[in-house]
Amino acid sequence: MTGLRAFKVAMALIALVIAVGVAAAEQQTSNQNGVVVRVTPGRFAPEAATWDFQVVFETHTAQLTGDPAQFTVLLDPQGRTHAALRWDGDPPGGHHRKGVLRFKPLRSAPGSVTLKMRDVGGVPERAFTWPVADR
Repeated sequence: MTGLRAFKVAMALIALVIAVGVAAAEQQTSNQNGVVVRVTPGRFAPEAATWDFQVVFETHTAQLTGDPAQFTVLLDPQGRTHAALRWDGDPPGGHHRKGVLRFKPLRSAPGSVTLKMRDVGGVPERAFTWPVADR
C-alpha cells in the first residue's frame, strides 16, 4: 500500500469512528447477587432521535420485576441526570428480559456518559460508563 493510499484509509477509518460517535461501544456486564445485566450502547449522535441502550437481564434466583425506564438514569460528567424516555422490551416477570432503553440525546459532547440502574437484584446501584467522542 502506498503512503498516500495508507493515509486515505486511515482518514476514512477516523471519519467512521467520528461518525459513529462512540469511542468504545462495547458491551459491559454486571454480575452481582445472582443477576446478570448486560448493556450495549447504540450510536451517540446529537442528531439521533434517541440514544439507545440494548439491555439484557438474566437470573435464576428471582423474578425480574419493575420498569427499567423507572430505575435507570443517564448521567453526564457534570452530574446531571437524564430520565429514560421509555423501555421497549419484555414486560416484568420471569428470569430473562431484554429490550432497549431510550433516552433523549445530549446535544453537546459530554466526553462520557454513565448509565445507572438502582436496586436490580438487591444491588443498590450498577453503573456502566462509555466515552463519547467529540463531535
